[in-house]
Amino acid sequence: AGFIKSPLSQKRLTQDSVELYCEAIGSPIPEIQWWFEGNEPNETYAQLWDGARQDRVKINATYNLHSTSTIYIANLTSDDSGMYECRASNDPDRNHLSKSPKVKWIRSQANVFVIERPDIKAHVAEVSGKLVLTCNMSGPYSTIKGHKWMHGDKILHKDDTESVFTSYTIEGKMEDHSGMYECVYQTDPEIKGQVNISVAPQVTAYKKSEHGNEGDTGVLTCKNPSFPPVTTWSWYKNGQGVSAVNASGRYIIKSSGNKTELRILKLNIEEDTGDYRCNATNSYGSGDATVNLRVRSRLAALWPFLGIVAEVLILVTIIFIYEKRRKPDEVLD
Repeated sequence: AGFIKSPLSQKRLTQDSVELYCEAIGSPIPEIQWWFEGNEPNETYAQLWDGARQDRVKINATYNLHSTSTIYIANLTSDDSGMYECRASNDPDRNHLSKSPKVKWIRSQANVFVIERPDIKAHVAEVSGKLVLTCNMSGPYSTIKGHKWMHGDKILHKDDTESVFTSYTIEGKMEDHSGMYECVYQTDPEIKGQVNISVAPQVTAYKKSEHGNEGDTGVLTCKNPSFPPVTTWSWYKNGQGVSAVNASGRYIIKSSGNKTELRILKLNIEEDTGDYRCNATNSYGSGDATVNLRVRSRLAALWPFLGIVAEVLILVTIIFIYEKRRKPDEVLD
């Protein structure tokens, strides 16, 4: 057996996760095991298995042409620091309890350094029509080479200052820029702080006016683009909750995260025409929007066609009568 890829030493922060990868080849296909030795003086190597450390350890292995194995450790603590060893062997006696294997296990090692996560105090303030986002890192740490401010995958700002304090200014109101922002300290490993701009739901209707034909299914949709996500969605018609007037079972509400949808089965002109209000609630308040539903008769689309046919018939009739009543041209002698 021999290694194709070996695990690499890594630095991580507490509460982070780490993944080590190992790949071996041989004939027959070798088995891969993971072992760990901590930094304590009297600590010896111990084998790791899937589900160890209160189910924080996940091991995945595949044996197809050659052996590959990945160990993933979540929610790291300082006790996870140490030497991780990938062992591979294809000796038939490798796991025998009394016999020693003829071919020893080959080993590849990687160190994982888990560093205590420093505290980051994040804050957002609204000043003169602007939003000021700040992060301040407390506690000693390695050299800071700069900062980044991010919103999702988008980099908003970068600098190369070495300060533990960093800020970013946004033009506008909280309602227009709600979401999760990250301040990233360029250290080894990177340290991230989170600044949340949180507001009550800013609900909007997908369409302010919807049309549907009698007997078809009507679909009304509302969404909330703001942060934090909606915890409860509800629909109202004429001041009454849709669930309270749903005796016929024609109303179906489907809500997921920041979107809700009201489906009305077998639309009725008299019963279903009107204004519908969608309401959203989160930990910062509530918001709503109104959608107007118009229900048309099934024959509504037929009337324009019948009108065109009638116009054509009238025109043909007029031409026919005109031709009949017109005097014939005089015949010359």
